Amino acid sequence: MIKRLIILFKIGRKLAQSEILDIFSKFHKIPKSIKVLFYFLSFSIKKRNEVNFNIEEKERLSNSLQSMGTTFIKLGQFLATRPDIIGEDLSKQLETLQDKLPPFSLSEAKNIIRKDLGDQMFNSIINMSEPVAAASIAQVHKAQINDDGVIKDVAIKILRPEIKKIFNEEIDALMLFAYLIESVIKKTKRLRLVEVTFLLKEITNHEMDLRFEAAAANEYAENTKNDVGFKVPNIYWNFTSENVMTLDWVEGNSIRETDILQKQNIDTKQIAKDIIQHFLRHAVRDGFFHADMHQGNIFVDKSGQIVPIDFGIMGRLDKLNKRFLAEILYGFVQRDYKKVAEVHLLAGLVPKNVPVDELAQALRSIGEPIFGQTVKDISGGKLLKQLFDVTEKFNMQTQPQLLLLQKTMVVVEGVARKLNPNTNIWETSKPVLENWLQETKDPINSLNDTLKNTTEVLKRLPEFPEIMDKANQALSFLASGQIPQNSNSYNALNEAKTEMIAFRNQTAIGLLLLVIIGLLVF
Repeated sequence: MIKRLIILFKIGRKLAQSEILDIFSKFHKIPKSIKVLFYFLSFSIKKRNEVNFNIEEKERLSNSLQSMGTTFIKLGQFLATRPDIIGEDLSKQLETLQDKLPPFSLSEAKNIIRKDLGDQMFNSIINMSEPVAAASIAQVHKAQINDDGVIKDVAIKILRPEIKKIFNEEIDALMLFAYLIESVIKKTKRLRLVEVTFLLKEITNHEMDLRFEAAAANEYAENTKNDVGFKVPNIYWNFTSENVMTLDWVEGNSIRETDILQKQNIDTKQIAKDIIQHFLRHAVRDGFFHADMHQGNIFVDKSGQIVPIDFGIMGRLDKLNKRFLAEILYGFVQRDYKKVAEVHLLAGLVPKNVPVDELAQALRSIGEPIFGQTVKDISGGKLLKQLFDVTEKFNMQTQPQLLLLQKTMVVVEGVARKLNPNTNIWETSKPVLENWLQETKDPINSLNDTLKNTTEVLKRLPEFPEIMDKANQALSFLASGQIPQNSNSYNALNEAKTEMIAFRNQTAIGLLLLVIIGLLVF
C-alpha cells in the first residue's frame, strides 16, 4: 500500500503540472480541496512549460494525457465512452485522443518473441522490419514467416516490455485515489469511481493478453468468411502468444488515403456504402461487431476488399438486442412508430403500463424531423442517441451494449461520409435490415417466443474454450460498463475494497506525510 502511495504521489505531480485540471474545470466544478492539493503538488523549481493557446483545447487535453503514458491514454479512451460519468461535452473532447507513443527497439521486440515463442518459431521469422506503428500497449512490425514451407508476409504485434506491471501499479494507485475521493467527497459515491477504475483495469488487462484479441479476430473471420468484399486477416496461432500476435499483412491503403484509392480506380462511393452495410450485418446477423472502426483501422486491399485491423475492442449483442436493434432501425426507416413502440413494450424495455400510442407519438417526434433533413445530415447513430434520451423519460431500462453500438455507428457513418459526403444512411441500411428480418420470418412473434422460451437470452457468453470465454468476458465488461456479480472480477473488486478500508486511516496519514516530504525533496 505504501508503494501505491508513492506511485500516486508521482502521478499527482504529473497531473498537477499538466493542463488537465485547468481543462477539466471548464466542464465540471473542481472542489477547493482538490485545487489546493494540486497547487502544492505542482510546486517545482523548474519553469513550467507555457501553454500553447494556438491549438484547440481538445488537442491540448489529448496531448497532456498522451504525455503521461499508457495508463492515462487508456483512462481517457475509456472515459470517452462514459458520458454518464464525465458528461457529454468532456466525453466529446476525449474522443480525439490518439493512442500513440514512441516505439521500443527492434532488438527488444525480437527478445520478447524469442522468449514467448521459443527458438524454433523465432527462427521461422525472417526479414523483420523496424516498427511500422506504435501505440500505448503494443507496436507492430512487418515480417515474413516460414509457415510449413510457405513464406508469408505477416504483421507481428508485440506488447511493450513491462507494460502490464507499469499499468497495474499505476491503476491500483488511481483506484486508491478514487477510494479516497469517495471517502472525502460523499457526492462522488454515485459515480462509483472505484468500480469504474477497476473496470478499466479488467478491460485493459484482457487487452494486454494478445491471445484474446487473436480469438476475437478468429471469431470475426469465421462469421464473415462468406461476406463478399470483406476480409479479416488470418491469425497464425503457432506464432501467437500472450505477448505476441501474428496475422496476415494487409497489402493495401487506409481508407483515409482517398486520393490514392481513387487513383487505383477503387469506387470509394461503393466502399462507403459497403462499410455501413457490413457493420450493420455483423451487428444484427452475428451479434459481434468491430467497435473501433475509425479510418486508421480500415484498409482496402488491391482487389478492392475491405480489410479491418486491430481487434482489441469488439462489441457483442445478444439475441434480444439484435432483434431490438433491427426492429427499431427498420421501424424508423418505414416510419412505423407504433411498431417501434410495440417492440419496446414487448421486449420489456419500458414498463407495461406505458401507453403504446403515447410512446409512438414520442418516437414520431424523433423520426419525422430526421426525414425532413438533407441526406448528408441523417445519422442512424444520432437517431439511436435521441431514442435513448426520449425513452429514458418512459423509464426505459439502460442497454449499455447498445450504447457502445450507437457510438460505433456514429464513427462508421462519419468514416463513410468522408469517402462519400452524400451517403444516404437510410437507403444503405434498409436492404440489410429488411433481409435479416425476412430471414427470421415474423419478427414480432419470434421475439415473443424468444422472450418466453429462452431463459438464457441475456447471457452473452457462448460456449467456447476458456480463452474465448475470458475474451468474451472482457467484451461484456466493455459493453455493459459493469462488473457482473458472482464473477472472479467482482470478488477481486470486493477484496480490493476491503484492503483499502482497512488501510484508510494509515493512508490518510501516509499521504499527508508523503506530500510534505515530497515538497521538501523535490
